[in-house]
Amino acid sequence: MNNYKIIAMIPARMGSTRIPKKNIRILGNKPLMQYPIDLCMMCDRFESIWFNSESEELGRIAEKMGVNFHKRPDELSSNKATNRDFVYEFLKAHECDYVVMVNTTSPLLSLNTLNNFIDFISEHDFDTVLSVVNEKTECFFKNEPINFPLSEKINSQYLEPVARTVWAMTAWKRDTFIRLQESGSNPVFGGKLGLFSVPKDESCDLDTEEDWNIAEGMILSKERKPSPRYYL
Repeated sequence: MNNYKIIAMIPARMGSTRIPKKNIRILGNKPLMQYPIDLCMMCDRFESIWFNSESEELGRIAEKMGVNFHKRPDELSSNKATNRDFVYEFLKAHECDYVVMVNTTSPLLSLNTLNNFIDFISEHDFDTVLSVVNEKTECFFKNEPINFPLSEKINSQYLEPVARTVWAMTAWKRDTFIRLQESGSNPVFGGKLGLFSVPKDESCDLDTEEDWNIAEGMILSKERKPSPRYYL
């Protein structure tokens, strides 16, 4: 295990077009932005935890919840700003070996999964670690099969899984990210790349009202903890 200095960054904007004001919207029994804050605070692996936003109002709320506030520049506050832009600006201001971005849009993540993700970082020397869901199902790209032959039917359990990026958690090595960004290369997928598999029932990514409904149903289900029922 490498003794890396790892810090957490939770990005959030006040504005949101597909789900208006989603970061302060109540999901279950608390605002969406509180899910990653609570999760990171339960984890004892971070040197520091930062809420990264253009909104001072959100920043004040985050500080009351117990984390630090990093105010990003106004030019990085629009929905055109990418994680390439705001992660670079953040890393220039904060020393670390790795930053772990934990998104507000993945409220179903568990502490066990976050700890396993940090273990995965510490056990390797990746420059970038993406969170993915391994899908064992027939997948096409441009009408062509990518993980199965058309000539036969293979049961799904025997298929090669397709890794779908979910952005629940992402880790970047600070020095590599900055070097690639300043050289004009894309650092988001830069350097030696590792893929970390997230449990499917923790992978919901809130981009639409449909996603919100799925997450709300999952949270209610976990709170009720229903026992299996059978017809026969």
